[in-house]
Amino acid sequence: MYLGIDLGTSELKAVLINSQGEIVASSHMALTVQRPHPQWAEQSPDSWWEATNAVVATLKQKAPEAWAAVKGIGLSGQMHGAVLLDKHNKVLRDCILWNDTRSAKECEWLMEQHPEFLTVGANLVMPGFTAPKLLWVARHEPQVFSKISKVLLPKDYLRWKMTGQFLSEMSDASGTLWLDVAKRDWSDELLAATNLTREQMPSLVEGAEKSGVLRADLASHWGLSADVIIAGGGGDNAASAVGVGAINEGDALISLGTSGVIFVVNNQLQADPQHGVHAFAHALPNRWHQMSVMLSAANCLRWACQLLSTTENQLMDEVGQLTDEQKKRAPIFLPYLSGERTPHNDPYATGSFFALRNETTRAELGYAVIEGVTFALADGMDVLQQTGTKMPRCSLTGGGARSPIWAQLIADVINVPIVTHPASSSGALGAARLAWLADGGDVDKVCQKPDILNTYLPQSLNQQVLNQRLEVFRLLYQQQKQARELMPQ
Repeated sequence: MYLGIDLGTSELKAVLINSQGEIVASSHMALTVQRPHPQWAEQSPDSWWEATNAVVATLKQKAPEAWAAVKGIGLSGQMHGAVLLDKHNKVLRDCILWNDTRSAKECEWLMEQHPEFLTVGANLVMPGFTAPKLLWVARHEPQVFSKISKVLLPKDYLRWKMTGQFLSEMSDASGTLWLDVAKRDWSDELLAATNLTREQMPSLVEGAEKSGVLRADLASHWGLSADVIIAGGGGDNAASAVGVGAINEGDALISLGTSGVIFVVNNQLQADPQHGVHAFAHALPNRWHQMSVMLSAANCLRWACQLLSTTENQLMDEVGQLTDEQKKRAPIFLPYLSGERTPHNDPYATGSFFALRNETTRAELGYAVIEGVTFALADGMDVLQQTGTKMPRCSLTGGGARSPIWAQLIADVINVPIVTHPASSSGALGAARLAWLADGGDVDKVCQKPDILNTYLPQSLNQQVLNQRLEVFRLLYQQQKQARELMPQ
């Protein structure tokens, strides 16, 4: 048996798989995000460890025989977060998350003073990444910065709690901006730009390699063998790709979680930082990937449901009853609730509805939200395709993958066939697969593509209206940028 743990933003998920790759049991625990100031997003690392122990207890109770047979653990998690430890390994402050945009000015400074981030780091400096967060800490919390002994990513904090070792792997490390992505090693030059050194970073392994073993006291507490290995694992999107078998050139997936991601595999590094395309190492050796990332995806639907006092299932049921005419006159929604990355790199972008009327219904608002998220995905797809990347089809994962309406909408708007799979916990599943690989599993057997649940082909009948609405969507963003300059600060 192999355990996969995926530390998300809104929940921590875990799955147990057997040596046939089948999910035997799963569990999850909700997490909350603290927003003490505008543009801030933080979480307590203690909450992650509490959630991990709670999920472990549930799995142990659900499937005791399978649990006792666990041989390896894989870790996946939200990327870019900054967990700061002092020399006594105490957490210095709450983790600054990936969707925190407070470091916009630090990004501008790094881009002006250190253009090597574009070449060595292979990515545009954006507030979501880890490096500008540390520059912000140095400038605004110097007493914290001076005490930093180690900088860890979220899932690697869990690894330290499990093994006592400071390690990371290539896919997650790519998202710090301190990695030489081509060489798959820390860059002393990029670290120095933020006044850090290699000694403050964790060691690096490949995602499918063994990174350590479970601490003996923790193994005893959890009821596991003392020789359980911990795999390198992967950043959430790279692990999700492993979970859906996206490991070869051109394999692609769209993740509709809190954020929205288009992910495509490359056999070599293909960087295009100027358009906001992310170019990272994959969780498997000798592979890289490109990503288009939007900051608010399924989170927009969750936000709308809270405002409208309904559930996501209820609202999507109402959306499913809309006629084509009602969809055509629905408001248009800009989904930039946390700013935006690809392609705009605009931390100050905001969400908005356009064309509200007295007769606008709750269902039309719900449709506008999922359509707006889909249009933002289309913007990301455009810049990916401009790099020459081709995707014959995309797997759809994340919470949004449960909606046939949304899946068909994505197929129509980006004009690519969309497939869904029975297992929705692809990040945790990918982490479990990486544990299996670290225990000697064969890549071709372990990383098989899962069964296809449904296929959604682009429908030309829907595309004319959607393309017209997409033009309005893009115009509204440009007008918003102009209007923001007139807003009182």
